[in-house]
Amino acid sequence: MEEFVGEIWHKLISRQANTDFANAAVQLDPLQSQLATYYRALGGAPGVSIDGADERVIRTHRRFAQKLAGSHLRFAVAWQDDRSLRLPVKLAFFEDPELNLELYYWLTAMAARLPRMRHWLKDNQRATLELFEHRPKLQQSYQRLAEACIALRPDPSTLKDSLGERERLLQQAILQPGTVDELPGAKGAPNPIPLWIYPPPWQDLMVETEDDLDDQGEGSPQEQPTVEGSRKQAKRFDDSKQTDGLMVFKLEALFTWAESVDLDRPQEENLDEDLEGAAEDLDIITLSKKRRAGSSNIKFDLDLPAPQNDDLPLGDGMKLPEWDYRKQIMLDDYCLLQPMLNDEAMPEPIPEELRAQAKILRNRFSQLRPNKTWQRKQPYGDEIDMDAWLEHLTQIQNTRQSPRHQNFYKHRNDPQRELACLLLSDLSLSTEANLNDDKKVIDMIRETMVLFAEALSGSGDPFAIYGFSSIKNKQVRYQMLKNFNEPYGDEARGRILAVKPGFYTRIGAAIRQSTEILKMQKAQQRLMLILSDGKPNDIDRYEGRYGIEDTRRAIQEAKLAGLQPFCVTIDEQGNDYLPYLFGDQGYAVINDVNRLPQMLPKLYLNLTGLAG
Repeated sequence: MEEFVGEIWHKLISRQANTDFANAAVQLDPLQSQLATYYRALGGAPGVSIDGADERVIRTHRRFAQKLAGSHLRFAVAWQDDRSLRLPVKLAFFEDPELNLELYYWLTAMAARLPRMRHWLKDNQRATLELFEHRPKLQQSYQRLAEACIALRPDPSTLKDSLGERERLLQQAILQPGTVDELPGAKGAPNPIPLWIYPPPWQDLMVETEDDLDDQGEGSPQEQPTVEGSRKQAKRFDDSKQTDGLMVFKLEALFTWAESVDLDRPQEENLDEDLEGAAEDLDIITLSKKRRAGSSNIKFDLDLPAPQNDDLPLGDGMKLPEWDYRKQIMLDDYCLLQPMLNDEAMPEPIPEELRAQAKILRNRFSQLRPNKTWQRKQPYGDEIDMDAWLEHLTQIQNTRQSPRHQNFYKHRNDPQRELACLLLSDLSLSTEANLNDDKKVIDMIRETMVLFAEALSGSGDPFAIYGFSSIKNKQVRYQMLKNFNEPYGDEARGRILAVKPGFYTRIGAAIRQSTEILKMQKAQQRLMLILSDGKPNDIDRYEGRYGIEDTRRAIQEAKLAGLQPFCVTIDEQGNDYLPYLFGDQGYAVINDVNRLPQMLPKLYLNLTGLAG
């Protein structure tokens, strides 16, 4: 009975305190791609991504019902930094869903005009006026939003002293941007203004991190759940000099067997596995400098295999540069790329389930092979040219003279298209993800590479296949699966079928090495196909905008070298960042991973102009 009454009371108070319009809510997730394009079109930084904003504590003046309900302590507001623009995951501020949708676009436009914030009040008014000047059509939308916003804010006359004066000036700044320079001091913070951009949350930079791979626990890599929605704030805590502590308790405080009470205490059966829910409940996640795992079930396996169990390193590796967008400089010899070869992979025939598709692709692509022709009257060649010999005899009989040049051979001409292709495949740990009960992403990648190789072996076009993964800048593993000089057969197929996922995605270095390999091919058209399943990332700073900018720089270097890079991804969020990396026509997003093996050969035909 008490629980029933408490539940009714909670619903009643919460209903009185609630200020959102749940029926008019608009979600950020389906709009992210459109807002990213809109942001860049208005002049926003190209490498900035759009993510959900976590709620932050803002101590405003609350009504009695809100205090009783314990609500309105945290608000999701829009803000941005160098890496991303953070927008509320859901907007239900207005009763009209159209206004909530317009608010998303207005906040995106404001962020594009306000990359840096020095003064919250003045900068938001200035950015609003600049949008009015450069984008006059936005003024009508803003007026609708401003009037609806003012209608939902408290009446200044009902607030006491400086609270009322501050609210009056804020409403004036909303309706008449540029007319307010200062606000009077008042207790607490004003109610959030949904039309404005807020400063980034304060971050506690307590510890400089030193990521040492040797300090990590043992364990096996496994697929980690991803918490969708807003990104979490984090702070680092230096516990490297602290002990593990000492637990002190009184022995007499322990229950004896006779004193134990049999209570019905329901509990979660999968406490160790519910890490996603735990992360979602935390407001700020504290990162320890120590690398010792707190539980045997929560570990990171980033150790390299033992040398006797690892692939064969081809040489001592090569040092490659990396682009640091923050400093706007190229870091020379920053990455160590290590070519690898699986010398223990056994030669393999075409898998039974792929034979039918492989036969169809080989037959189709073999029809694209240029026809061989004979060149007659050659000084040397494959066979004797009997016609040329008879002509020679006839000429001697008629002229009584022997011709100066005796070209009595014919040579079979095997024409080759001026075309070379390199397929670069992402072999990072994320490809270990399950597609269904039977297959993983890496299984589809293996099938895609095999069928692609079967198709190009039928056409006779030169091609090479490489894979890559990375562990920081210390080792970018560059797997040689088939090079340009090697004929495609069971040995190369065996290496492809034996690939295993692992580690991370430092794609910039892999693209630079692939560029150098393709530059050596004497072909008029040199195509670099990149097969990936997500954004560039690694366990050091190579994530977010840093990884995006380095990848973009590597792609630009490839284009300047006369290559044609093209990305094929299965990442559903690919439309958010791939246009910035490859251009609007330089990528393809495959929504159904099962279609990937059939789609890649078709894309090759379209990109090389052989589809017709």
